Order: sequence, then structure tokens, then C-alpha cells
Amino acid sequence: MFSTPRPRMTGIGRVLVIVYGIMALAATGRSFVQIVREFDEAPLAYTLSALAAVVYIVATLALIFSGSRVWYRVAWIAICFELAGVLVIGTLSFIFPALFAHPTVWSWFGAGYLLIPLVLPFLGLWWLVLHRPATRGSQAARAAAVTP
Repeated sequence: MFSTPRPRMTGIGRVLVIVYGIMALAATGRSFVQIVREFDEAPLAYTLSALAAVVYIVATLALIFSGSRVWYRVAWIAICFELAGVLVIGTLSFIFPALFAHPTVWSWFGAGYLLIPLVLPFLGLWWLVLHRPATRGSQAARAAAVTP
């Protein structure tokens, strides 16, 4: 029997998009203020904050439109990049704390954001695994199964 696919933006998917959107706004606001006011004090940290903001914006949009195979791939790339950024910058902030005297979104694994930057990409990747977009072949097969 034919069943309609589950909506993608309900439940945990909607919560995930909301949290990504909040992180996008927070990282964008933080990096903007840091760059405008005191960029010369910590250009590396503030550039990394701006990079994190861009990644969160792209990830948010990609998750919203992830029903499309192209946006689904963009979501994978953005969230994997986010995970790598959190892990690399988080590790470097412990090994070379002088580089991160001015914190970034991802320094200390996102401790300034209640470790949400560390947990969020794992949840995002988990959601993507469970919500692959339908392929054209599977859509045609479903349509053929319904047609008498």
C-alpha cells in the first residue's frame, strides 16, 4: 500500500533547523561586532567566528531545503565542515591557548555556547542519515505502485 513520505521539517528536524538558525544569528552577530570593534586585537579568532557564521547560515538553509538532492549534499558538506572546525579549533584552543585568548564560536569545543557547537553537527548528520531525499527512481516506483 502506498504511504505518503513523512514531512521533513517536523519534530526533531524543525528543532534542528531552529537551533542552527539561532547559532547562525549568534555567530553572525558576534563576529560582526568583533570584526568592527576590535579586529586588530585577534584577527584569527574573529575571522574564524565569521567563518563559523557562514557555515551555520549555509547549514541552516541546506537543512531547510534538504529535500532536494543538491541541498542535501550541501547540508552534508556544511555540517561535516562544521564538525571538523569544532574539533580542530577546539583542540587547538586547548593546545595553543594563546592563539585563542579571544574566543571564537568553536574554541574550547564551543564552551561559550554551552557546547552546542560540539553536539549540533552530530545531531545534524544523524538527521541527514535518517532523512535522505527521495530519488526519482523511488518516486516513479511509488507512483507505479499506486496506479492500477
